[in-house]
Amino acid sequence: MANVIGGLATSHVPSIGGAIAKGLQQDPYWKPFFDAFDSIHAFLEREKPDVAVVIYNDHGLSHFLDKMPTFAIGAAEEYKNADEGWGIPVLPAFPGHAALSWHIIESLVNDEFDITSCQEHLVDHAFSLPLKLMYPDAKWPVRTVPITINSVQHPLPSALRCWKLGQAIGRALESWPGAEKIVVLGTGGLSHQLDGTRAGFINKDFDLLCLDKIVNDPVALTKYSNKEIIELAGSQGVELMCWIAMRGALQGRVSQLHSTYHVPISNTGGAVLLLENAPRAQAMAAE
Repeated sequence: MANVIGGLATSHVPSIGGAIAKGLQQDPYWKPFFDAFDSIHAFLEREKPDVAVVIYNDHGLSHFLDKMPTFAIGAAEEYKNADEGWGIPVLPAFPGHAALSWHIIESLVNDEFDITSCQEHLVDHAFSLPLKLMYPDAKWPVRTVPITINSVQHPLPSALRCWKLGQAIGRALESWPGAEKIVVLGTGGLSHQLDGTRAGFINKDFDLLCLDKIVNDPVALTKYSNKEIIELAGSQGVELMCWIAMRGALQGRVSQLHSTYHVPISNTGGAVLLLENAPRAQAMAAE
C-alpha cells in the first residue's frame, strides 16, 4: 500500500527560475523565499519520497485556449520541460510513473470525474520550478505524475470541485498497491494579478488566511465562489485551486511543518507550505 507522507505548496512564478539561473538566491529580494526550502530539503532528505504527484495549472504549453481540459493527467514515462523564454533554462526530463498515472485516471473516472489523459505531455514552469526548488541539483530522485487544473479559460472549476478532486486523488493513492512513499504538490499563487487595472494586486490578509485555513479548515476555502476568489486574490490568484486539491489529497492526520510568506516575488504573494500526513490507519490508531 502506498504511503502519502505529506503535501507541499509553493508559488511558481517564472521569475523564480530567472533568479536561480542568475544565482540570486541570497539577494535580499529573494532570500526569504529560497530560505524557506531549507525545511523542505530536510524533510525530503529524511523521508526520501519515491513519487511526486504535482497538481498545477498549465499556461498554454500543453493545453491552449482552443482545447482546454478542466482536469488532465499525464500518463507517460517521462515529461520534458519547455523553456518559456523568461525563466530557468530547460531542465532534464522528469521521470514519470505511467502505471500510477493510469491507476489514478481509472480511479477518478470511477469517481465520476471526466479526465483528459495525456500520453504525451510537456511541462512548464508551474511543474518544473517546484521540483527544481525541491531538488536544486536537478537530479530527480522521484518519479512524477502531473495533474493540471484549468485556471485560465472560463468557466473554471469551483473551489469545492477542486477539493473533491483532491479527495478522489487521495483515495486513488491509498488504493495503489505499490509501496512507494508519495508527496503531493500544489503549485501556484497566492494572490496576484498580471493584467488590467489591478495589475500588481496582492492581498496579504487573504493570503495569510489561506495559509491558515489550508491547514486547519480547508473546507472553509471551498465556500468562496470563483468570482470572490478573483476579487480577493486577483485574476491569477485562482491558482489557489491547486493548493486546495493538494490538501484534499491528504487523507490522514495533517500537521504543519513549515510555512513562509514573503511579499513580493514578481508581483506575487509568495508562499511555501509543508504539511506532514499521518496515514489514515495510523491517525485512527493514535486517537
